[in-house]
Amino acid sequence: MNSSPQKFEDLSPTDDFANGESLTVEQALANLESADLGLRFYAAWWLGRFRIGEPAAVTGLIKALEDEADRTPEGGYPLRRNAARALGKLGDRQAVSPLIRCLDCSDFYVREAAAQSLEMLGEPLCIPALIKLLVVGLQGEQLRSNQPDLSQPYDAILEALGTLKATEFIPLVKPFLEHPIELVQYAAARAMYQLTQEPVYGERLVKALGGEKLQLRRAVLADLAAIGYLPAADAIAQTLAENSLKLISLKGLLEYQVNHTATSTFSAGAIKVMNLMDSLL
Repeated sequence: MNSSPQKFEDLSPTDDFANGESLTVEQALANLESADLGLRFYAAWWLGRFRIGEPAAVTGLIKALEDEADRTPEGGYPLRRNAARALGKLGDRQAVSPLIRCLDCSDFYVREAAAQSLEMLGEPLCIPALIKLLVVGLQGEQLRSNQPDLSQPYDAILEALGTLKATEFIPLVKPFLEHPIELVQYAAARAMYQLTQEPVYGERLVKALGGEKLQLRRAVLADLAAIGYLPAADAIAQTLAENSLKLISLKGLLEYQVNHTATSTFSAGAIKVMNLMDSLL
């Protein structure tokens, strides 16, 4: 695998269809069974993008996880990738076992999409399968090698383990803080904060907001939103990145504050975040 891990983004076939007005639910479901691979690929994306969670959509997408027709010259499975991504968004637990099976797929990006969707579904049943993939990166001296192991989507796996509260596997997560790929380091810090609630890991992400690469700063904004790390609020607002992304990150902090406050009134932290968001508008 030659590509470095990337943060998940929706994959739309063309900008022409981005508004979603080109399909009805009935057409999308029919297209998912079409002989035209392009129609099938787009239908899988569309069903996930617009959260069409009716039973026929879930059934069709699960079936698409075993598709053999849509192949790239390198052996990838584009339809499976879109189906795996869509199933995470639909929130149906029927997809858990099929997605776990996808973690054995030969396509790196199918495994990545499956890990991300299993994280969204929040089902701890997948933890052993995720750990099996994570262990590959702990073999030998791969973490400190100048040619790091890229055979698994380690950032997606680590993020899922953090969200799923796999605290018993902290000793396996922690070494990835030293991974030569920065995105994987950040995913490990994110997971370690979720698993331990120790501020040192949140502060590591805050420090990364000052990095030179915009792509990495964007990734860290997403990580801080995911963990709701309130001490990062000022740093997020001041990060050299698009205001839209900073607002999304601050929104994650705000939601965390609201969801973890017992009273019906806003906490001081929540009010501070709202003020920072106002300043960015």
